[in-house]
Amino acid sequence: MTTTAKAAAPAATAKQRPGDRWFSGAALFAGSMILVTLAAVAVFLVVQSIPGLTATPEDATILKSDFWAYVAPLAFGTVWAAALALLFAVPLSIAVALFISHYAPRRLAQGLGYVVDLLAAVPSVVFGIWGIAVLAPAALPVYTWLNQNMGWIPLFDGNPSGRSILTAAIVLAVMVLPIMTAICREIFLQTPPLHEEAALALGATRWEMIRMAVLPFARGGIVSAAMLGLGRALGETMAVAMVLSASGGITWRLLTAQNPNTIPANIAQTFPEAYGLSVNVLIATGLILFVVTFLVNAAARWIVNRRKEFSGAN
Repeated sequence: MTTTAKAAAPAATAKQRPGDRWFSGAALFAGSMILVTLAAVAVFLVVQSIPGLTATPEDATILKSDFWAYVAPLAFGTVWAAALALLFAVPLSIAVALFISHYAPRRLAQGLGYVVDLLAAVPSVVFGIWGIAVLAPAALPVYTWLNQNMGWIPLFDGNPSGRSILTAAIVLAVMVLPIMTAICREIFLQTPPLHEEAALALGATRWEMIRMAVLPFARGGIVSAAMLGLGRALGETMAVAMVLSASGGITWRLLTAQNPNTIPANIAQTFPEAYGLSVNVLIATGLILFVVTFLVNAAARWIVNRRKEFSGAN
């Protein structure tokens, strides 16, 4: 028997300790419960949604026509508000993460990182109060100026109001900023130092080094952060319900008080007074939101896996 075989023989016959078996079983159980919970939620939504998908205005008081005419403005408002929030949050989160990781002095970077992380602990209802009491009145003069000077653009047409979908989008952007900034910061810090040093050694400025070495390496992680923030924005309820003045319908106007509602806010506002098939209709709208969020996360995972070899997210 060779030396290698002698060394491998005890390892092959070694018995697993009881603690290892307990830990392995507990880890397997915890991982399995995630899939079981997700499947249970999906089954519940599908089963409870079937009556609502075929309901008529005579069956459900909240319907004025069929279900799809009811959910279309809600789905539009959900995606529209989340997309606007992402438009504001992505550049800002990348800029803050780059400042913390590559520009700020070490002490300032640590303190600023803690402050950004603390924003994630603020309850959504506090953001809603801030949006309706501080942001909406402060933004109204800006909205008025935009309407007076750029009202020829359909987005800025109409009578300005502080409780507009643009205000709700800004609140959502502030809410998703901490998690996106934290992910981008960690990805930027994982850039191989040799790549950065090589770029600087070739005469690149700090910004050129970031553009050539850091951002390409972190592209997959940035996409993951953006999609995670989009998922959070799609599901936000209380802040949007408090800030947004919803009147229904589909409109692209950003500054008026006539705005499409979002699915989570509509469920929160309507569910306490719903009964009968109206409850099933609301659950069916929740199923639509569940599917949209699932597709967003699946798309993010697909994008990240395409650049798996070059991405700092993995």
